[in-house]
Amino acid sequence: MNINLTLRTACVAAATACALLAAPAAHAGTTAKTKYPIVLVHGFIGFDSILGVVNYFYQIPGALRNEGATVYIASVNPSQTTEFRGEELVKQLQQWAAKDGVKKFNLIGHSHGGPTVRYAAGTVPTMVASVSSVAGTHQGSKVADDILAGTTPDGGFDQAATAGLKLIGWLTGNTNYQSADLKTALNALSTPAAAVFNAKFPAGAPTKACGSGPTTAKVSGNTIYWYSFSGTSVKTNSGDISDALLAYTGGYFGTEPNDGLVSKCSSHWGNVIKDNYAWNHLDEINQVLGAIGKGAPDPAAFYVQHANRLKWAFL
Repeated sequence: MNINLTLRTACVAAATACALLAAPAAHAGTTAKTKYPIVLVHGFIGFDSILGVVNYFYQIPGALRNEGATVYIASVNPSQTTEFRGEELVKQLQQWAAKDGVKKFNLIGHSHGGPTVRYAAGTVPTMVASVSSVAGTHQGSKVADDILAGTTPDGGFDQAATAGLKLIGWLTGNTNYQSADLKTALNALSTPAAAVFNAKFPAGAPTKACGSGPTTAKVSGNTIYWYSFSGTSVKTNSGDISDALLAYTGGYFGTEPNDGLVSKCSSHWGNVIKDNYAWNHLDEINQVLGAIGKGAPDPAAFYVQHANRLKWAFL
């Protein structure tokens, strides 16, 4: 046996092992490394994760963390008033701040999560660096209006959906879902209720109908950044089981551009970065299980890109 060769081989192997241990993870980056943590807030009939495996924002938290972001995932009631959900979010922000020493957060809300994060910004503005909404229901939703008005038959929709909400609660382990009330949420998502809410929390509002709002607006003397995004496609992937439903609900809007549940104009709040992505309402959160349309932008990459925008704004 060549002892010298064996020793040299062992040394090389040891050095290689040490180098591998010291090297950063293959996908580690800093693109999304914001100054303040990011908080993802789900929308109507949403959840944080199912059985701890499938996130509402599918594969998005991981993509952000791989690029250096600190990410919290909020868990608020899936079917309640904006104020109710907002208070739940505020409590979680306070808990995270106390536990981890966080001073401010970058809030990102999808759908009803848009007004929800605005409530938090209006209630605890010192804790909020930025508010971003993806297909936020800022001016309400015609789908909610029509169901409440009885212009479309619900066929037991209320009872079935409420039962579904309780099932989500069981799967997520979130007892708050037991107090979910579908009609209460639909009222909150209606056009009249949105107008009342907007009067109470006007910071970041568009300066004209279907227009853009300011990039920065103060709340109680605290400067907060405001951004919004949305899609305007409906049926995007024939293999996606949710597309048929969104194609149906998208019909409520007539010729008005929408993502199946929220119109383009309703999504506007703060600086409207882009309002016509080739996504429907679930594509915007990379659901169902990443089944977006062919050629559409990667939703996970979109959230990383926006985090990079926040990073360069020193947020």
